Amino acid sequence: MDHLSEQGCEPCQGNVSPVTEEEIAQYKPLIPEWQLLSEQQVSYLERSYTLPNFKTALNFAQKVGGIAEQQGHHPTLIVEWGKLTVQWWTHTINGLHRNDFIMAAKTDKIFQQLQKQ
Repeated sequence: MDHLSEQGCEPCQGNVSPVTEEEIAQYKPLIPEWQLLSEQQVSYLERSYTLPNFKTALNFAQKVGGIAEQQGHHPTLIVEWGKLTVQWWTHTINGLHRNDFIMAAKTDKIFQQLQKQ
């Protein structure tokens, strides 16, 4: 399987099923820093990133927003001083889709690139 961060999202119009437990077991090890959470029976992925200050956190959020817009798949972004929390899930199916794992991997890749600057 290609690395998740190199894959693109497929359009979801609510006509797809959430990922299965087997698929979660396959994808989750590829994004080990992400937590699999559930609230009001909706599963989602979440990760908080520690950054040196608010400006860097905001810059990171803008980069994640840019790739989200490009892929047509949008997260919840919570920007704080020195911290960005990102949540991915597929709103049209109220749960997790393969796209969410792809976008989590893309978010990690952006963070790694930001760390090198």
